[in-house]
Amino acid sequence: MDNKESKGKSKKKNYVPKDVSGSAKWAAKESAPATSKNHGKRIIIEPSAYRALYANPVSLLTSSKKGLEAKAALDFLYLSGFTQEQFQDTFKTTVKTIQNYAGQNLRLDASLSEKILKSLSLFERGISLFGTAESFYGWLNVPAYGLGSQVPFELMDTITGISVIEEELIRLEYGDLS
Repeated sequence: MDNKESKGKSKKKNYVPKDVSGSAKWAAKESAPATSKNHGKRIIIEPSAYRALYANPVSLLTSSKKGLEAKAALDFLYLSGFTQEQFQDTFKTTVKTIQNYAGQNLRLDASLSEKILKSLSLFERGISLFGTAESFYGWLNVPAYGLGSQVPFELMDTITGISVIEEELIRLEYGDLS
């Protein structure tokens, strides 16, 4: 294709999660849930593997108070496509700490467990709507009209922010683009 042809064509953005520098590989090898699927080299973590833990408010509360196994946070990191920095900014803990907890079979505290479970639920809905975790990750990182042109990812550091994003996904699901 010559320059004249390429000038008129716009390039489509490719929303692909960034590499998490080995922690996702560690999570997949050491602690992937039984429902993960092996497709070649990459293991795909299904958020639905944790659905029973967030299926309703009572199970979410009970699971959060009990504390998630640390591997759930690593599974979320791998599923989401978040970089380690994004994960750390969102969940206010380091990936190294989570890896140490997982290595010692420790549980996360209630507030972090709740945020991870709400995020898994959000990703399940987002994948259902957008088709893939990568596409949903892409949507999370661009301004959303229904959120006052805020970037959804920037709201994920609070439970309220996750709920606001979930409400926007429900509006999109039903075609309410206002």
